[in-house]
Amino acid sequence: MIFHTITVTLRPPMAEIRLNTAIDARVLDDLDVAAAMISDDPQIRVVLLTAESGVSSRSVAPVDGTVRAALPFRSFELMPQPVIAVIEGDATGAGLELALACDLRIASEDASFAMTVGDGAMPSLGGTQRLPRLIGRARAAEMILLGERIDARTALSYGLVNAVTPRGEAMVHAGRIAAAIAERGPIAVRYAKEAIARGLDMPLDQALRYETDLTIILQTTADRAEGVRAFLEKRPPKFEGR
Repeated sequence: MIFHTITVTLRPPMAEIRLNTAIDARVLDDLDVAAAMISDDPQIRVVLLTAESGVSSRSVAPVDGTVRAALPFRSFELMPQPVIAVIEGDATGAGLELALACDLRIASEDASFAMTVGDGAMPSLGGTQRLPRLIGRARAAEMILLGERIDARTALSYGLVNAVTPRGEAMVHAGRIAAAIAERGPIAVRYAKEAIARGLDMPLDQALRYETDLTIILQTTADRAEGVRAFLEKRPPKFEGR
């Protein structure tokens, strides 16, 4: 499939989605289509989200009610494969809102982060909801209401990013993490992501039952049986995703 605002590269068991332009309504549409396409590909076990060098994510085209109703970036949270955001440079406004919808975030040491309310507008792509869920209400309010810009090390201390690398090495580090995830049982990884993503929206008792249900289903898969055999035979498992 040909996209005009992003580039999708499939190298099983990984896929890369690269932004080629600033985030606007066209990008939102392309990202949703790409997420649906990759979600249905059984060969893809992990996704890397990157941006073309020099592409600014500081602004977003006006978002009308139609796009709002589409739950921007929700498709990334609901993808069965884990998504790793690679952040080099600024992740501001829409760029940060997109990164928040990913499962892991790897930043270079020169990265910075900001979520601002300005020009009579407010974050409209999930920032006011995802940021507090990730770093807590007080810190999120400070970043959003005061326009606080934080550096990569502060973002790491907040729990906003998972790792900080030397300049220019974020993609390499993210690639190593992606490879490690791809070696694990794909069904187990997908169920674990699902339990995290959906469980956060449930009361604890319900979420615990949901986790148990997924665990029971996992026990019936060929991958789980292979994992047990590999452990007993002291060899690396050969998962097939079934």
